[in-house]
Amino acid sequence: MRIGVTGASGLVGRDLIPMLEANGGEVYRFVRGKTTSVQQRAWAPQLGGVSQESLQDLDAVIHLAGENIGEGRWSAAKKDRIRSSRVEGTRAIAQAMASLPNGPRTFVCASAIGFYGNRGDEKLTEAATVGKGFLPEVCDAWEKAADAARERGIRVVHLRFGMILSPEGGALAKMTLPFKLCVGGIIGNGKQYWSWLSLPDAASIVAAAVHDSRFVGAVNAVAPEETTNLQFTKTLGRVLSRPTIFPMPGFAARLALGEMANDLLLSSSRVIPEKLQSLNYDFQHPTLEQALRDLLDRPLSS
Repeated sequence: MRIGVTGASGLVGRDLIPMLEANGGEVYRFVRGKTTSVQQRAWAPQLGGVSQESLQDLDAVIHLAGENIGEGRWSAAKKDRIRSSRVEGTRAIAQAMASLPNGPRTFVCASAIGFYGNRGDEKLTEAATVGKGFLPEVCDAWEKAADAARERGIRVVHLRFGMILSPEGGALAKMTLPFKLCVGGIIGNGKQYWSWLSLPDAASIVAAAVHDSRFVGAVNAVAPEETTNLQFTKTLGRVLSRPTIFPMPGFAARLALGEMANDLLLSSSRVIPEKLQSLNYDFQHPTLEQALRDLLDRPLSS
């Protein structure tokens, strides 16, 4: 397959591309600015997106690009970048694909479990309705931005990623140091569900979505083990052999991070990977302890 990828240099993209190439895929990276090799294609989401010429010889497009939601406080300008980078970029690609008579037939687009919002202990399958608040509104608009491709008969997949675990970036990389320094602990009351996924599984699920035509519509990209913040905290402490006695009260999290704390740390989303399970996807890391030990190179002691 000839596959175009946006966000190729991001956390998931860096793991995904070698996987696609190992499976015989011909991968083309969409880059901002001037291209420097034949394996690159130009795109400018802020200036109307991508040209038809960049897409017409591809079989599939994987769209992973978007403003990092975990970096910096959520000012009005930051929130605008979060929304526009996802919605406008997705819409531009979808419309360009839809305008081609023989263009790509598969569009795999990142989304997020932020779609569901703060739902307590409610079990959330792909059939659950959109939540309320900033992130649910962004995710809903993000997925609807692909409508032009869907209406053209292109197979569209929205991968609703949970918290992706990697020591190279994201939430786990930020949490590891405080825990190693023995100042880790629960956040808020610890009862909120944190739905997560290991980076190797994230990349593998994207690859599966490209190649397997049974992937259609929303797919919850989370591990099957349901984990609260308290369980996550205790497991990470156990893996690192560190105590977890320094809680961060909710008010302290809000003071430090503002609105972002509510949506990313204190919000509860108990997400179930119903579609992945129905498709018999074989998780590399179905349990949190296994994922953390593999990712942090902490084998079980003999």
